[in-house]
This record gives sequence, C-alpha cells and structure tokens, in this order.
Amino acid sequence: MSAPSAAKLPPFDPRDPLGLDDLLAPEDLAIRDTVRAWAADRVLPHIAEWYERGEVPVLRELARELGALGALGMSLTGYGCAGATAVQYGLACLELEAADSGIRSLVSVQGSLAMYAIHRYGFEEQKQRWLPGMAAGETIGCFGLTEPDHGSDPAGMRTYAKRDGADWVLNGRKMWITNGSLAGVAVVWARTDDADGGSGGIRGFLVPAGTPGFTAPDIKHKWSLRASVTSELVLDDVRLPADAVLPGAVGLRGPLSCLSHARYGIVWGSMGAARAGFEAALRYATSREQFGRPIGGFQLTQAKLADMAVELHKGILLAHHLGRRMDAGRLRAEQVSFGKLNNVREAIEICRTARTVLGANGISLEYPVMRHATNLESVLTYEGTVEMHQLVLGKALTGLDAFR
Repeated sequence: MSAPSAAKLPPFDPRDPLGLDDLLAPEDLAIRDTVRAWAADRVLPHIAEWYERGEVPVLRELARELGALGALGMSLTGYGCAGATAVQYGLACLELEAADSGIRSLVSVQGSLAMYAIHRYGFEEQKQRWLPGMAAGETIGCFGLTEPDHGSDPAGMRTYAKRDGADWVLNGRKMWITNGSLAGVAVVWARTDDADGGSGGIRGFLVPAGTPGFTAPDIKHKWSLRASVTSELVLDDVRLPADAVLPGAVGLRGPLSCLSHARYGIVWGSMGAARAGFEAALRYATSREQFGRPIGGFQLTQAKLADMAVELHKGILLAHHLGRRMDAGRLRAEQVSFGKLNNVREAIEICRTARTVLGANGISLEYPVMRHATNLESVLTYEGTVEMHQLVLGKALTGLDAFR
C-alpha cells in the first residue's frame, strides 16, 4: 500500500502540531470548547486587573457559574456532580489554567480535594448535606492539611483533635489554604489518639464556617496566585460533634489519596499555562519586527518556538495517557508524580522562554507570560515539590526509600 500523498494530509496546525485532537471524542471536544469559551468571556478580559489588585471581587459568582457548567466535582458521580471522565476533567483544567492558575486552583481544591474527600470517605448524611451545594458552587470548600512547620511531611502535623465525651475538640493551624476564607466547610486533617487511625491516628473532620473558635484570615503580600484566595486556618478549641468525622479516612492514606487526585488535574492544568505562554510568544514573534523583519524569521527565535512546542505537546500527550489510565482504573500514584514533576517543570520553563521572546514586553501584564510564570512558581511547590516527586519516583525505580 502506498503512503498517502501530501495533498491528502490535513494541513499542519501550529496549535495542534501532533494532531492530538484526533484522540478526543466529540463529547470531549464539546466540553473543552465550552470551558474555553467560558474562560474567554468571563476571565480573560479581567484577569490582568484582578491579578494586579490581588483579588477577584466576583469569585463567588464565578464559582456558581462553574457549578452551572458542571466543572465542580466534575469527575464525581451523583449529588449533582457531572460524572465526567478523567480526560474530560483534565481538559477542563487545561482550559481554566490557560486563563489563570488561580481559577483552576479554585476548581481543583473544590472538586479534587474537598468534594473528593467527602464523596470518597464521608457517610451518606455528610454527602447529602454538603455535596449538592458544592457541585452547584453555592458552597465553597477548602482542604486543611499543610501546616506552618509541616508541608512536605504531613505525618508531623501538630493540629490535634481530642475526644471530649461524644464530641471532638480541635486545636491547631493550617497554612497556605486555597479558598480558606471563602469556604462554607473546611476538610481539616488532625492527629488523634484513635488507636485505629494509623500514622498517629490522623483523621479528617468537616468544620463548617462560623463554628466557634474557627477563623480563616487571608494571607497577604503574595507575588504568585494573586487571583486566588489563600488563607490560614486557625482552630482554637473548636468543638465538633461525633458526626463531623469522615468515617472512611483513617491515617495518611485519606489525605494522600485526595492529593493524588488533585495532582492529576495539575498535570493537565500546567499545560494550559504553558500553552498560553507559547501562543503569546508565537503571536509576538510573527508580528514584532527587528532588523527589518519579524523576529520569528530568525533562527534563534525559531529554535525557542520549536523547543517550546515540543515540550508543550509532549506534556499534553502525557496528560492524556494518564487520563486514559485513570478512566481504566489503572493509574498509580507514582505515575501521577511522573506527570506532575514533568509537566509543571516544563511549563515554567516554557513560560520563562516565552518571556525572552517577548523581551521587555514579557514583564507587562498586557501579555499573560509573566503572570503565568509567577503562578507556576506556586504550582511547582504545592501538591508536592519537585524534590518530593523525584523521591517518589526514585523509590519506585530502586525500591529504596530515601525520604528518611
């Protein structure tokens, strides 16, 4: 059989040079395009101003709109959730982060951390109470694991829950909590004396906003994720009833499984930020003239664009592969670490290279490149630092534990 002639091949698409859209079903493409259109209409016209101000005054409104789109708890089933595939959820994360990492973080924390924890580990009354409102964006959730002195080592947490009759009393602090001051409910992880808990008896608790002793002051003076709410959670003798405990979450396995689900969304989302940086550089290179012609006509600029395109679309292909494995029930946590390590690291390098193509204009908020690059500095750290994912993979490759 002879090879098809070049005339019969589809034209080369700079936005999809590998033809990855061919891997997507019509429903996948429809969901992706719907989220992309929403972001273009509701986020992109305002995001530079929100970022510069360090606040999104319509964040609750955006949450309700995202709920109406089915983007909150998107891959969960029942309770008003969309029941989408992992690939469809990933495509939504990509499009949201192409607008801004802060908007994707809102969705990730709501669905992959807070809602996922309740959906997987809660009892039916907890699910009925919280999940429908969270899926609709009427109630926002947050996830309290990281502490001021314990980030990469959650087993060292100091937040403590003590039994007092039928109740629990919580004391401690959590730090760098997305959605904290907006949340109607916080999923808080605490050490207990529960002998069946493992890992020091770590258990998950649902803490409603307004509970006496519970406050969530915002963290100010951020230079990254400025279009996102980041808070501290303070628990000072917070009394909760027995039914505030997530019954299915025992030990560190509970919070770590939630983190793995959130990291999967980051594998996709980071490629959205990278795509925005690359496309800005490509547009600029074909319009900006130096020495009498567009800078895209110079070899060094073309080398940068080619390298960015290769890493961007390799990363999207990796995300797609992991999504198919998740949909088949075959995705391991080590494979999620593989994706998070590679894609965020490459995304930040793509945005830094894009900044050099734009020259001095690259630092201006008139272009998205520096905003995405600074956001990715946070994404590089949260949900597991580069070093933690390197150690996860190192242990998987060698069978030797280098964490301690």
